[in-house]
Amino acid sequence: MESQGNKTAQHPDAPARRLAEIRRRIAAAEARSGRSPGSTRLVAVCKTFPAGSVLDLRRAGQRHFGENRVQEAVAKAGDLSGEDIQWHLVGHLQRNKVRAAAGMFSWIHTVDSIVLARHLSTAAVANQRIIKILIQVEMTGEEGRSGVAPAQLPELLEGAGRLPGLESRGLMVLPPWLDETEEMRPYFRRLRKLAEQAEARGLLAANFDLSMGMSRDFEIAIEEGATLVRVGTALFGLRAPVSR
Repeated sequence: MESQGNKTAQHPDAPARRLAEIRRRIAAAEARSGRSPGSTRLVAVCKTFPAGSVLDLRRAGQRHFGENRVQEAVAKAGDLSGEDIQWHLVGHLQRNKVRAAAGMFSWIHTVDSIVLARHLSTAAVANQRIIKILIQVEMTGEEGRSGVAPAQLPELLEGAGRLPGLESRGLMVLPPWLDETEEMRPYFRRLRKLAEQAEARGLLAANFDLSMGMSRDFEIAIEEGATLVRVGTALFGLRAPVSR
């Protein structure tokens, strides 16, 4: 059974204060890099945290929330069905979870094959929805990591772009865990260049999205062009360990 999340007592204003601080840091990173104010969307990643924690941030003005697991997200969204929330899937999507994912997520950041895109398209059409998707790119060459290789990216973008029910919005990357956050900058820079090349070939719109950067490196990602940053720990605190 999974933990219900971090239940450590906190000041009632703590969620709003943390959100305000993250927004301040986002704005500062945009300014440093000459970006337009508000050009970065914050996705609050709430995996393992209960619906009440999400509600605290929603009441503080946060609208976009990310989840790693479809089953957990569906349960949480049910508890929050009366709230105006845009749900983002930021974890790997298994094919047997596609139907459930298509019924609730507005954004899916982790499409990594044409087969998955086709299944998602079929489910989106059945649900009469348009789902914004991002193609996850794998740059490390390590075994077992999700994502399409850069060399196969154009083919996947071209195929996904023809599928009904899907809107190809851009690219996503999950760099390896590195001791120095500055060492992640080349991964973010390369993703931006891949997106620019895809745009030049007509495979992405000029206003493409880049999903990159998390709690420890989102400012660097913004400086390199991120339009979606996936922040969890810095907003919700440390996650409780999962018990088996």
